[in-house]
Amino acid sequence: MSIGTTTGSPPGPPWWNPSSLYRMTLEQYESLIASGFFTEQDDVHLIDGYVVNRMAESPVHGTVCEAIRMAMGAILLAVAGWHPRSEKGVRFPSQTSIPRPDLAVVRGDWRDYLTHYPDAAAVALIAEVSVSSLDKDRALADIYGKAGIPVYWIIAVDDGQVEVYSNPGPNGYQLHEVLAPGHVLSVVVDGVKVGEIAVADILP
Repeated sequence: MSIGTTTGSPPGPPWWNPSSLYRMTLEQYESLIASGFFTEQDDVHLIDGYVVNRMAESPVHGTVCEAIRMAMGAILLAVAGWHPRSEKGVRFPSQTSIPRPDLAVVRGDWRDYLTHYPDAAAVALIAEVSVSSLDKDRALADIYGKAGIPVYWIIAVDDGQVEVYSNPGPNGYQLHEVLAPGHVLSVVVDGVKVGEIAVADILP
């Protein structure tokens, strides 16, 4: 996944320009969702209190997302009590964020989240697919690490490798490694290794 940003100032006199951006709470954002304020055309999520646009999906991004979803789904078929979620919200009050990662490994059954988003304690792993957005996906490591997500993968398509972040803490992730084709990604759930995914299997 990637984050869209806008730079520059809007046209018009200086007094039209905002002096600062407005940060909202999780509750305000969820209230807007519940009210129908955001439509299906509004591809957004909440990052550090700001409503941020998600960039349009390219064919290669969508294809790699599908590859990681299928690979993870095959592994989790044999793991009771966990399932993959694609581009669905996860709720991190400590980071004032409800991102929608490309993939999250979540505790329980899909029916458990009919009325609320999973929180950090219910997430074993998050994966983002990066196509021309590596710096922005790396910035999300700070959000995910401080929220306590055990493992974060960035499938860096342009670089042909996967960045693995682990050992989260108050200051973010303490460990970071880069795996190229020829290596495998360990899928760890609740501290137990449940499978492996070859890096080459999820890269174009």
